Amino acid sequence: NRVAAYGQAKLSNLLFTYELQRRLASRGTTIAAAAHPGFSDTELMRHLPGPVEAIFRVVAPLVTQDAAGGALPSLRAATDPSVQGGQYYGPSGIAQSQGSPKLVGSSKKSHDADLQRRLWAVSEELTGVTYPV
Repeated sequence: NRVAAYGQAKLSNLLFTYELQRRLASRGTTIAAAAHPGFSDTELMRHLPGPVEAIFRVVAPLVTQDAAGGALPSLRAATDPSVQGGQYYGPSGIAQSQGSPKLVGSSKKSHDADLQRRLWAVSEELTGVTYPV
C-alpha cells in the first residue's frame, strides 16, 4: 500500500530526527529539527492511487500549495535562528495542508523513545554506518 508506506516513511523521518536530537543534546553544539510540506502540488501528488487521486482532484484547489510554498517549512527549520532542537514545522493552514510555516505537533508514536532508539540501531545495522553521536 503506497499510502501506508509513505506514512511509515514520514514517521521514520520523525523518529530518526528525535533520536538524533536526543543524541546531539548531550554535545550541546547542534540541533536536529523536522518539517513537512503539507499538500504541495508536486510530482508525488500526480501518482496517487485511483480513488485517492479522484478525491484529490476535487479538493486540490482548496488544500494545496505550490512546490515553493511546500519548501517553506523546511527552509524555516533550517534557517530560523529561533528554531530549537526537536521541533517540527509545517504549514499553518487547515489540516496543515498549506500556508505559512509554523511550529506543529507530531503523533504520539513519533515521540516513543524506545521506537526511536530501535530505528537508530536497525539503521546502523542495515547500512553498516555508525554515527559518532
